[in-house]
Amino acid sequence: MAIAESSDGGSTAQRMMLGSQLRKLRESKNISRGDAGKKIRGSESKISRMELGRVSLKEIDVEDLLTLYDITDENERDDVLQMVRDSNQPGWWIRFGELVPKWFHNYVGLEESASRIQTFELQFVPGLLQTESYAKAVIARGIPDSPQEEINRRVTVRMQRQRLLSRPRSPRLWAVIDESALYHLVGNEAVMHEQLEYLLEVSQSPTIAVQIVPFKRATTGAEVPFSLLRFAERELQDVVYIEYPTGALYLDKPAEVELYVKVTHRLTAEAATPEESREIIQEALKKHY
Repeated sequence: MAIAESSDGGSTAQRMMLGSQLRKLRESKNISRGDAGKKIRGSESKISRMELGRVSLKEIDVEDLLTLYDITDENERDDVLQMVRDSNQPGWWIRFGELVPKWFHNYVGLEESASRIQTFELQFVPGLLQTESYAKAVIARGIPDSPQEEINRRVTVRMQRQRLLSRPRSPRLWAVIDESALYHLVGNEAVMHEQLEYLLEVSQSPTIAVQIVPFKRATTGAEVPFSLLRFAERELQDVVYIEYPTGALYLDKPAEVELYVKVTHRLTAEAATPEESREIIQEALKKHY
C-alpha cells in the first residue's frame, strides 16, 4: 500500500498524527465516517484517507470537523489547526523538484520524524552512511546518461538527508549490510577506501550500529533491501519501506510490519556483532583498498 496518495512535501508523520487525533475525536462522539464526510462535502473514503494521513488536510475541512465533533474551546481548536498548518509546510527536499520523486517525498518526511531506523542493504552501503564521492559514484551508475549537474544535485539531496544523524535527539540507526557491499567496486579503489574508513568511523557513534552479514552466513527472509522506521509517538505505527526502480512500497499493516520486525531480529542475530563487523571492514580495507 502507499502511505500517501498525494504529497505536497509536507510531513507525512505529522499528517498521520493529525489524522489519528481527528479519528479519536470522531469516535468519541460516535459519528460515522460517512456523516463526517457529508459535513465537509466529501465522502466516507475521504475521511478515511484523512484519518490515515494519506492526504494533505485543508484548514476549512478540519474547522468543519471540529465543529461537528463539538470542539468549541478556542485554544484546542487553534492547536489542531496549527497542526494542519505545520503538516502542510513544505520540506527542505521540495526545492530539488523532480530530482526527488513524489513517492520518495513521503519516505524523507517519515525518516525525518523517526526515532529508530533499521535498514538492510545487499549491494551498497546505506544512503545515510555514504560518503559524498561514493554517493556520486552510486548515483552516476544508476543514471549514466544524466548530466553531471543533475547527478551533483542528487548527491546534495543524499548528503542533506544525513544531517538528521548529527542533530540533537538524532534517530538511532541500525544498519545491517551484506559483506558483498564491501567488495563491489563503486567508483574506484580510492572511493572505496574512503567509504570503508568512514563506515569504521561512524560505527563508533553511540547512535549508529553497523553489522556485517559475512559471506559464510546466509540471510533468512531478506531477499531485497528494506528499511523499518519506528517512531516515539504512540499514534504512529511502524512503517516498512521497500524501494524499486520506479517507486516504493510503504507497509504499515500490523501483520506485514511484524513480519519485517522478525526478519530484522534474525538479521541482527545472524550478522556479525558490531565489534566483529569492524574487524571485517578493516580486513576488506587491508586486502583490497
